[in-house]
Amino acid sequence: MTLTHFPLLTEEARRARLAPPRPAAGSAARPAIVIDTDAANEIDDPFALAWALLSADRLDLQATFAAPYSFEYRRREVLRARVARDRPELASAEDHEMLQLHAHKLAFWEQRGWAPETLALPSFCTPEMGMQRSLEEVEKVHQLLGVPHAGRIFAGSTRYLQPGTDPEASPATRRLIELAAAAVRRNEPLYVLAIGCLTNVANALLLEPELVRHVVVVWTAGYPSHAPHVNRAFNLEQDLLASQVVFDCGVPLVYLPGYHVGAQLRLSLPEVESSVRGHGAIGEYLHHLYTHNPLWPLVGIDSFHAHSWVIWDLINIAWMLQPGWVPSELVRTPRIGADLRWHQEAGRHWMREAHAVQRDAIFGDFFSRLAARR
Repeated sequence: MTLTHFPLLTEEARRARLAPPRPAAGSAARPAIVIDTDAANEIDDPFALAWALLSADRLDLQATFAAPYSFEYRRREVLRARVARDRPELASAEDHEMLQLHAHKLAFWEQRGWAPETLALPSFCTPEMGMQRSLEEVEKVHQLLGVPHAGRIFAGSTRYLQPGTDPEASPATRRLIELAAAAVRRNEPLYVLAIGCLTNVANALLLEPELVRHVVVVWTAGYPSHAPHVNRAFNLEQDLLASQVVFDCGVPLVYLPGYHVGAQLRLSLPEVESSVRGHGAIGEYLHHLYTHNPLWPLVGIDSFHAHSWVIWDLINIAWMLQPGWVPSELVRTPRIGADLRWHQEAGRHWMREAHAVQRDAIFGDFFSRLAARR
């Protein structure tokens, strides 16, 4: 990857970009957004996309991009956990950490005769396969809602960023650059709601550094920037280099921590039964996803009884619809180390970071919009 020089924003310009969007009804006031999603990886993405599409009176969703994903690295972590359990004298400190993280999962798999080396779960796909599945999932959500999608859905990157390689141009990156240029002509920012890894976003920034001036990235992952913990967060760690590019390039960034801010967006089965199921074709589909979660085998759940599930990605849509539902403040942007920890450095640029969510208000709006589909 060649060295890229990104434009520097003045503090005044950055603060203006990071100001929360003003919620207002009426098509002329709708902020322009695109959604970048690994929609097939987890059930929260279809929930979030559906909410955005149901909120057309408040949000101008101009395009949706399919992001790559793969849980293959989780398989490698489980294999390291097994070494720590069976051959502790050969295990590293990090291997023992893997055992703490994955002991339940390893036991769950072994009880069913599943060998980690050969287990063929849909989640254990290549990034390109994950992107293609996400493209299909985005199309399906549009179809269930009866929303036309021709010319509005775009395939994204087929691989993660790698040192020493050029950024990947994809239909998604090209369209993002085009839409950002159009937003400039309207004298408004384009909000990039990233609810997966940052591969597509980072590739677009590397291909067109001037995007720093024209977009606001709204992304969810990881711990608050002041937390000392290792960020073992799917959206952050599966393409660490892409995460580092976005945090280092100076693009205006609204960071919505998953732990333990977005984690408050937990949805129960009774709520799904009463407020999602039966609300049109999309409600039936979201209910099906919730009760047939494709991640259960990966995380070690065999049936749904007392479990609930976090619908993480609603936080991005919530901040756009009503910033007061996701209280936030300006903080200095940390650096993401190779150790997956935040590193604070003096003089870093500002970003906006959430510190709370209004869980009931968020689900209340989501449920009310679904109810109109009954």
